[in-house]
Amino acid sequence: MKKYIAELIGTFWLVLGGCGSAVLAAAVLKTGSEGEISGVFNIGLGYLGVSLAFGLTVLTMAYAIGHISGCHLNPAVSFGLWAGKRFPGKDLLPYIVAQVIGATLAGAIIYLIASGNGADFMTGSNPLATNGYGVHSPGGYGLFACLVTEVVLTFMFLFVILGATDLRAPVGFAPIPIGLALTLIHLISIPVTNTSVNPARSTGVALFAGTELFSQLWLFWLAPIVGAILAGWLYNSVFAEDIADQAMADALTSSEFQAEQESNV
Repeated sequence: MKKYIAELIGTFWLVLGGCGSAVLAAAVLKTGSEGEISGVFNIGLGYLGVSLAFGLTVLTMAYAIGHISGCHLNPAVSFGLWAGKRFPGKDLLPYIVAQVIGATLAGAIIYLIASGNGADFMTGSNPLATNGYGVHSPGGYGLFACLVTEVVLTFMFLFVILGATDLRAPVGFAPIPIGLALTLIHLISIPVTNTSVNPARSTGVALFAGTELFSQLWLFWLAPIVGAILAGWLYNSVFAEDIADQAMADALTSSEFQAEQESNV
């Protein structure tokens, strides 16, 4: 149960930090002398700041709960690790349920905070930092372009995760490349889909953004999971260390060490 609670809290932090920065701090409201809102200036965090916020949530939470649950925070990551034979299938559903609950709680908190200054924060193509295609793509990109973007970038995200957490990789550094990879992914794709690569993140805010955006949610489940499974399958098929080869290498190393010790004697 501890790992499911950890996933809930971790995903809550990812959505609160990432989507919260996009909704509350990406732009700065200008107020008049009476305190009324008279305009919006794009001098807030912007794309770069929001991208860093998402990366930092994963980086910080990986060190906080990585040793408890593996710090997936994302149904696509869970599916990718399962496809890469790093995660048991029996834990897929409870992990995903925990992640969606955490994301939804964060979406509710963001909604409550954003409504606290009287501004109309539900305007624009992507209210509450939702994901979308067509008229709900920040840059007006169509369905196919958004599909390709989400599949490819989730594939690359899982490839980085699988490589950084490989037993042959340097120990203790995995959260850094994983967090930076998520930052880079957002820098590439915020203009296209507002960046999902995470079905729970998309669901947690879409639930509060109305039926039109919720009707596009299917893409942000399908594409990330497809990309993640492809990455898991490829990494396990091509790059995973062969057990027999490793056993032989270990035996050879042991023999060489023993021979060296005997020669020293």
